[in-house]
Amino acid sequence: MDKSKRLFLKSKRSFRRLLPPIQSRDRIDYRNMSLVNRFISEQGKILSRRVNRLTLKQQRLITITIKQARILSSLPFLNNEKQFERSESTTRTTALRTRNK
Repeated sequence: MDKSKRLFLKSKRSFRRLLPPIQSRDRIDYRNMSLVNRFISEQGKILSRRVNRLTLKQQRLITITIKQARILSSLPFLNNEKQFERSESTTRTTALRTRNK
């Protein structure tokens, strides 16, 4: 294949480099809840490295920080909002049943 044909095979997409999620001035610490909350899913799970766009070292530090925050009760182990909604609805229905009798 000659050079003229090879030029057309390259993709013409421009890659916009995304800013890293953790800046050099950001301190990875269990007290920095605004930083820690960015790396947790709605269910309370730690997001993967690919999703976070972190380096291996940063992901390890974030994981340790999240676990420390959970142990110190700054962060819940699980997000149980749905369970609370169910328990409230079941108490309402049982209250209605007893009132009707």
